[in-house]
Amino acid sequence: MRLRGRKNNFRETLELQQDLVVLEPQQLKGRWREFFGNDNPIHIECGMGKGQFISRMSGNNPHINYIGMDIYDELLIRGSEKARALWKNEKGVNEVPNLALARGNVEFLDKMFDPGELERIYLNFSDPWPKSKHGKRRLTHPRFLMKYKQALNEIGEIHFKTDSLSLFEFSLNSFSAIEYQMRNISLDLHRNGIRDDLVLTEYETKFVGQGMPIYRLEAVIGEKIQQEHRRLVAEDLEEQFRRGTMKDPESEDE
Repeated sequence: MRLRGRKNNFRETLELQQDLVVLEPQQLKGRWREFFGNDNPIHIECGMGKGQFISRMSGNNPHINYIGMDIYDELLIRGSEKARALWKNEKGVNEVPNLALARGNVEFLDKMFDPGELERIYLNFSDPWPKSKHGKRRLTHPRFLMKYKQALNEIGEIHFKTDSLSLFEFSLNSFSAIEYQMRNISLDLHRNGIRDDLVLTEYETKFVGQGMPIYRLEAVIGEKIQQEHRRLVAEDLEEQFRRGTMKDPESEDE
C-alpha cells in the first residue's frame, strides 16, 4: 500500500532519524554489529510493510537485533512511528536500540550483508506475482533462496508466511528443488485460534479476521542447524518405533 505524501518530505524526515533509519544499507555491509553496538544475532524482515511485525519483534526480544527492510520511504516512516510508539509505551523510551529500518531491495541483499552476517530471514506476505511470467520476481524463487543462503550463518533459518496458496505451493517446490529442509509446515496456521506465540503482521490480522487460512513454513538453511534438525527427526522416529506407533519397514513381510 502506498501512502500519500511528498517524497522530499519523506526523505527529510528519514534523514533526521539516523539512530533508526539506514538509507544506504550497502555502506554497512559487514559492519551491522557496529551499528547496533553489540554482537547479538541479526534477524531481517524483507518487505516489512507498515512495520507492525518488526516493531513488535524488537520489543519482545531485546537480545536480538532486527532489521526491517522495504523500498518505500513512506513505509519506513510508518515503521519508525510504530517502533518508537511501542517502545515509548512499553519501555518508557523514545529509542529503539535493537532495530534498524533499511531502505533496500532484496535483489541487492549480497551488497548489504557479508556471508553469514544474518541469522534469520522473515518473508511475510510477499507479493505473490501470480502470473507465470513473473515467477522469478517471487521472493521464494530459487535465485532469491540462494542469496538468502549466502547471507545466513551456520544456524540460519527462513520463516515464510503467506495468504496465497499458489505462492505457498510454488515455495514448497522451490525449497525442495534446492534441497532446503523444512519444518513446522502449516496449511492453516490459526485454525485452532490465533497463535499467541507468534507475532502477526497487519495483513495477517486482517486476513485471519476474514477467516482466511495462513500458510507458513520454516526452512533450516545453515549447516549446523540442519545437522540438529536431522538429529531431532531421527530421535523422533526412533521414539515412534519404540512406542509402536510406526512400523519398521524392514520388519514387514515382503
